[in-house]
Amino acid sequence: METLLIGDAAGVRTITINRPDAMNAVDERVTSELQDALKQTERDRFIRCLVLTGAGRAFCAGQDLKSVQERTAEGQPIDFAETLRRRYNPIILKLRTVEIPVIASINGVAAGAGWSLALACDLRIASRAAKFVSAFTKIGLVPDSGMTLTLPRVVGLSKALEIAWLGDALSAEEAHRLGLVNWLVEPEELASRTMELARRLAGSAPRGLGLTKRAMNAGILNPLEDQLNYEADLQGIAGRTQDHREGVAAFIEKRAAEFKGE
Repeated sequence: METLLIGDAAGVRTITINRPDAMNAVDERVTSELQDALKQTERDRFIRCLVLTGAGRAFCAGQDLKSVQERTAEGQPIDFAETLRRRYNPIILKLRTVEIPVIASINGVAAGAGWSLALACDLRIASRAAKFVSAFTKIGLVPDSGMTLTLPRVVGLSKALEIAWLGDALSAEEAHRLGLVNWLVEPEELASRTMELARRLAGSAPRGLGLTKRAMNAGILNPLEDQLNYEADLQGIAGRTQDHREGVAAFIEKRAAEFKGE
């Protein structure tokens, strides 16, 4: 990997976008490597939680506009629809469908598609130094990489339009107040608090967490009756796992459960 740092510890994989000099802006190499890294993570049964973060002072500044400008100057205009379908959409889909918890550890600015990337994660913990910028309308574009679905579902349609249309930066405090961030911590505590949360999740029953994520994803789209039936189907699967039996036994025996993902 040229643009990512990947580290594993105690069932937690941390993927760090590593272009600090470019505010971790996304170019062709970043999206290619992110797709590969997420596929590898999904196949690794020993990884029970994923953390996504950025190196240096930014989480991710979104699309690398310098590369866009250079291609345009060379007479190679970008087909944005093709770019999204080939480069960005597979990443967002994988973050939403991989059946382990995904945490965005937001160390600094999250702008444009970088903010979309954070919103696609299951949980978000942010440094008080972080800030969030939609940015798309400032360059005449439409919010993408899932933001038109994830943002209004958290803050409501009217507030989402305000954020998207005006493009004003949100402070970490405002993002937390709106529910866009789950936890807000001091900058020097971000790494340790993130790992504490990730290890807690990694120690839970993986099938139960994965099926819960699947159910929640369906629940934001399904009618109530369909969702109740879907929950029943998934609970039937979860109820047949060894982890469920172990969890019940540990509860009754008043001991810590030892989950194996089976």
